[in-house]
Amino acid sequence: MLALLLALQGPAAPAAVDTLPQVTLREALQRAAQLDPNYVSALGQVDNAVWARRSAFSVFILPSISLATTATRNNPPFFNFGTLRPEKYAVQGSITASYDLFLGGQKFAELSRSGAALESAHAGELIQRFTTAFLTESDYYDVLANAELDRVARDRLRRAREQLGVARAKVSSGAAVQTDSLNLRLELTRAQIGQLQQASKLRIARLQLGRRIGAAGSVDAAPLDSTFAPELPISLADAITQAAAQGPEYRRVAADERAAAANYRSRLGNYLPHATLSWTGVGFDNKFVPSGAKFTQLSLAISFPLWDNMRRELSLSQARVSRDVARAIRNDMQRAVQHDVTAAYDAYETTRTSVGLSAEARAAARESFRIQQTRYQSGATTILDLLDAEVNLSQAEADYVAARYGTRLALAGLETILGKRLFTDKEPQ
Repeated sequence: MLALLLALQGPAAPAAVDTLPQVTLREALQRAAQLDPNYVSALGQVDNAVWARRSAFSVFILPSISLATTATRNNPPFFNFGTLRPEKYAVQGSITASYDLFLGGQKFAELSRSGAALESAHAGELIQRFTTAFLTESDYYDVLANAELDRVARDRLRRAREQLGVARAKVSSGAAVQTDSLNLRLELTRAQIGQLQQASKLRIARLQLGRRIGAAGSVDAAPLDSTFAPELPISLADAITQAAAQGPEYRRVAADERAAAANYRSRLGNYLPHATLSWTGVGFDNKFVPSGAKFTQLSLAISFPLWDNMRRELSLSQARVSRDVARAIRNDMQRAVQHDVTAAYDAYETTRTSVGLSAEARAAARESFRIQQTRYQSGATTILDLLDAEVNLSQAEADYVAARYGTRLALAGLETILGKRLFTDKEPQ
């Protein structure tokens, strides 16, 4: 009778075969880096900083040059300096070259500021590159974890159906009371709801991964090595030292502080006289490209602003505040480096250890469920003990999945702080 009811119960419905496009982790990282708006913006900031640096260099060796022309219609005709007679039309053309001889040290301050800004832009690009990679890895691991959790949910549903068949057989034979089948019916309902919810999470995770890498719809993630949990190739002390010296976030705030200090020095130049050497060539005629009368001028202009209604004082105060804020941020980041690196380092070590412990807990939960299942079928235990073993098994399976992918995500967090890869499995080929 028991065997007949189990056969009629039938196996759980198999999962639909996925026909989604699949990407590897390397492919996902490469594609996401080209599409993330924040990373594209960071690359643009580097390009802007490069041009600002070139401009800061050019003012030392090149003058600024401008061309101008003016065409005038006179009524009545007016004296034309090009033809030396009254003309209805007059054309004037000029070329001017000017070179700043002295700006109170502002050119040197701008050279220093542009160099610091370029260093900050490069550090910002590296930060955003690893941030984009971290978000991509998070979405990638989310797909894999939800796929495994979907399998866990389907296994729970399969076990609930099997146990419900056993309970009904025992109730029919008088070996169990009606509440056994009712409790297992409740467990079956919970398993069905859990499987539906998990399937929805998996669909959403695949859509998010597709969005991250620029796909039109859902994308599946290629499986990874399930045993990945190596020791870090760097000690905690070395990680702290490297982060303080080379970590992109710490490099950026240091560069920002240098740029703010240079900007403050530039504002001080407004209290000193400025000297500019200019050369101008002027031509007059009654047609374009005037070739009649030509004149040249060479002038040296020296200006010394004495009073501008405290606008200089305002800009100097603003620059000083910006410098002090940047310095405070840099000092705070220097104090935070040990905390940040230790937190990320310990997070990896903790989750790495949790993988082994979770595997042991999963094995124990499987054996406990097997024993309780056998004992219940023989009438040696109650349905409540069997349900407890079932819940513990499902939770142990979920904890093992979370520990495995939590280890990979913790590693990505540490790499983001250090600004470099600690292993080569994610480097582009």
